[in-house]
Amino acid sequence: MNSSDLFSRKHSFLETESPKVLLLVNGIMAIVYIVALTFFFTPGNRILFGLLIAGEVFHLWQVLTFLYTVWDTSYVSPRKVQFNPSVDVYITTAGESVDIVEKTVLAAKAMSYPHFKIFILNDGYVAGKENWHDIERLAEHLDVFCITRRSAGGAKAGNINNALPYTHSPLIAIFDADHVPHSDFLAKTVPYFVNARVAFVQTPQFYKNFDANYLTNGSWAQQEIFFGPICKGKNRLNSATLCGTNMVLSRAAFSQVGGMCTDSIAEDFVTGLLLHARGYTSVYVPEVLAEGLAAEDLQSYSNQQFRWARGAFDVIFRYNPLFMRGLSWAQRVQYLSSASFYLAGIVVVIDALLPLMFFYTGAVAIQMSSMLLAAIFLPYIFLTLYMIGRVSKSSFTFQSLGFSMGSFGIHTSAFFAAITGRKNTFLVTSKQALRGNFIPIIKWHLLYCVVALVGIVVAFDREGITASLLNNGMWALLNMSIFAPFIKTALPARAAAPATASERSEHESEVISESLLSTRHLIHSQS
Repeated sequence: MNSSDLFSRKHSFLETESPKVLLLVNGIMAIVYIVALTFFFTPGNRILFGLLIAGEVFHLWQVLTFLYTVWDTSYVSPRKVQFNPSVDVYITTAGESVDIVEKTVLAAKAMSYPHFKIFILNDGYVAGKENWHDIERLAEHLDVFCITRRSAGGAKAGNINNALPYTHSPLIAIFDADHVPHSDFLAKTVPYFVNARVAFVQTPQFYKNFDANYLTNGSWAQQEIFFGPICKGKNRLNSATLCGTNMVLSRAAFSQVGGMCTDSIAEDFVTGLLLHARGYTSVYVPEVLAEGLAAEDLQSYSNQQFRWARGAFDVIFRYNPLFMRGLSWAQRVQYLSSASFYLAGIVVVIDALLPLMFFYTGAVAIQMSSMLLAAIFLPYIFLTLYMIGRVSKSSFTFQSLGFSMGSFGIHTSAFFAAITGRKNTFLVTSKQALRGNFIPIIKWHLLYCVVALVGIVVAFDREGITASLLNNGMWALLNMSIFAPFIKTALPARAAAPATASERSEHESEVISESLLSTRHLIHSQS
């Protein structure tokens, strides 16, 4: 990938718009669709009809909350450039390679900011990693502090909380081991803390390896719409999401909630919720100021998705923003919409099973003698997809849709783990591609494709070509096409040719040049 393409990918997802007429029309059409489906079509099997309507109500909730979030993405939080208190920089690690940690530390040391100290929070010892002592030697070699935890508990959250008594600056910046900060990271995030009520400032998580393979590309495509229009809209509503890395926190606010929450596998998301409930404000800075690594294999991706979904269900079932004191109604809606996103896994299962019920039993949710349902549904769904594309400036792709819906098995598993209270271990996302057989992760997708194709034949043999067969057949084929990108990630990939020495040198030069340019821009903006 050349430098212009990389620059475009790094910035284009933050270029959003809010076409209000389109948003309003889409909202009206979503309501009209579900009203027509509920009251103007004849129900078939009452149970299947109820499941269909429940799923469509959930989709309506998703559409309306998305429209509400992105109604205005232009808000910019106030700041004072000359405000520069001291900062403690935490770099968390739990077994990542020394090379990865070293790159992050060196970049942190190169930040253009007058007062900061760097601390490597070394959880390798309690995690049983062999290289924990190598991290200590690295810290000594690079002349930064290292805090090696000796007592386990709380995973990454416990590691951060363990460091709090040993550090004293009023602000704390946190980076995962693989998230390399730009030289202007602190200079562009700290000035927002001139407002003493700001609890945290969050920046995007950009995956610099997004073009490593098909999975990383799709994974980043998912993130683009979240860190683009959604996070920019949340900023307007004082509902920025705390994402665990590439962020700065106020020590005073942090202490008010007891540090990072250790009761949830998604410690960052819940901690942000608790800070908002205390009346603190938040800021989202829509600029890539640090670059990390995406999961490069399906197992690591699945582990990450499970952790996020499990934490989201904690928010719904254990903390429930709807009834939490201290939150505004806008914040309640934002936290519930973010957390309930992972309920889509259950809805996908329901939607996928409905056509199968028709194929093998003849039972339908709605009695149809024409293609009227498709005539209503298709304009609505295409308008919705067009709206998302407009808002995100085409960052939203079919691949990202496939990854989101194809993760139904992961999200459903997380749901049942949450409602049964099953404890889950915090798994650090692997920074290198794992090798192995990932077909078991897509077994339900493959089974669905086989059962659906056979079912179409069975239904055709039973009743010939009917409106019900056409509607349900297209529904099943649509599901299969949406699952296809997720299925592809489990298939063996062709090995890519390694980068040549000149290509590696060119990329390193681009990184250095970008750092110098951002530093010059910073100097000019402060002069």
